[in-house]
Amino acid sequence: MLSRHRNQRTRSLPVRAVVVGLAAVLAAAAASGCGETDTATDTKVTLLTHDSFVLPQPVLDEFTKQTGLTLQLVTSGDAGQLASAISLTPGKPKADAVYGIDNTFASRPIKAGALDPYTPATATTGAADYTYGNGGELTAIDHSDVCVNVDPAWYRQRGQTPPTTIEQLTDPRYRGQMVALDPATSSPGLAFLFATIAAHPGDWQAYWGKLRANDVQIVSGWETAYNQEFSGAEGKGPKPIVVSYSSSPADNTATTALLDGCFRQVEYAGVLRGAGNTAGARKAVDFLLSDAVQRALPENDYVYPVQDGVPLPDSWAKFAPAPQKPLSLPEQQISDNREQWQQQWRTVMGR
Repeated sequence: MLSRHRNQRTRSLPVRAVVVGLAAVLAAAAASGCGETDTATDTKVTLLTHDSFVLPQPVLDEFTKQTGLTLQLVTSGDAGQLASAISLTPGKPKADAVYGIDNTFASRPIKAGALDPYTPATATTGAADYTYGNGGELTAIDHSDVCVNVDPAWYRQRGQTPPTTIEQLTDPRYRGQMVALDPATSSPGLAFLFATIAAHPGDWQAYWGKLRANDVQIVSGWETAYNQEFSGAEGKGPKPIVVSYSSSPADNTATTALLDGCFRQVEYAGVLRGAGNTAGARKAVDFLLSDAVQRALPENDYVYPVQDGVPLPDSWAKFAPAPQKPLSLPEQQISDNREQWQQQWRTVMGR
């Protein structure tokens, strides 16, 4: 299972947030009949999300003011688990809409026929720049960039120079200083694998071989890597180089991100085929592109909004500017090769 921990500190949901566990919703769906419209589903919209999604209660209340509906958030693991969950129930969803499927997994639910085509009218003001596929099943809501982060203070204390590019990470000067993430158990780990493939087409395995020879440490998830192993975080670990996000320095301003090797993750929302409240699901997708939500995303979810003209917090503009040339791979290439690349990575790394 993929671990998708991107928030820079442990975050709890607002006390009044309407969030329930997936198990409870599944039980309720089984009792009432999945996908059937009734009075209850007419007055609420169930939005299935990954575990990291947080919106302040005043923002959730704004949805009710605008639509007269209650937005119920249901969590379902990380982005990979979320994509798998809806792919297994096409036409019989346990929610009305979904948010949090990213471009590393988006092909799964589309191939499964789990989504209805729907494109909000407001998508033309930014979201359309991140279109996935040709069927209109997914609408971009935000993006984040997986980047290597460095702790400059660690190097200053030793009179040394930190790396400034991902190419330098294989240099013997940085032997044993980097902690990275297993792409089989971490979505930022998978994104960093894609970054290295995009940066080294044809010889990415050789690059990872050099990282292995340089004693890179591999851990299962972001939480362990950043908060326990990274010297620049509160855990004061032994490693001054870590795979994280370009937004991390906005929260941890003593650190920096290497912007030359970032892979852009785009998160999408969509209407689930067979939803009990299809009209409400469309309103939920519309709402995720609204100014209220787009403004809330950076400080609450540590992602960049997709809509044009949405201001970033001052700390982001100074410490976490979005990479100007993020790395990417064609959608079909990811879909066709994801599992094979992971297996090849395991072979190179001896795992």
